[in-house]
Amino acid sequence: MTIEEFQRLIESIYYEKDSARGLEGDFRWFMEEVGELARAMRQRDKAQLSEEFADVFAWLSTMASICGVELDKAVNKYASGCPKCKQTPCEC
Repeated sequence: MTIEEFQRLIESIYYEKDSARGLEGDFRWFMEEVGELARAMRQRDKAQLSEEFADVFAWLSTMASICGVELDKAVNKYASGCPKCKQTPCEC
């Protein structure tokens, strides 16, 4: 699945509910998921890590959609390497 396909999927599942909640509410849910990801990282639980990375990405996708940002285009910021020095790996 591409980033664009994922963003469309998350929109089809959650957009109505998430946009009604509002960006501030969605951001709180996102931060809760980041906290759960941090806990899974501390515990080094690979199965839980996969679940939490997926949840964080889903909430990030929701917020991008509400803000009108296409994630597949936004990530092009890194297409030429480090946005600042343009090197891969970064030499900043």
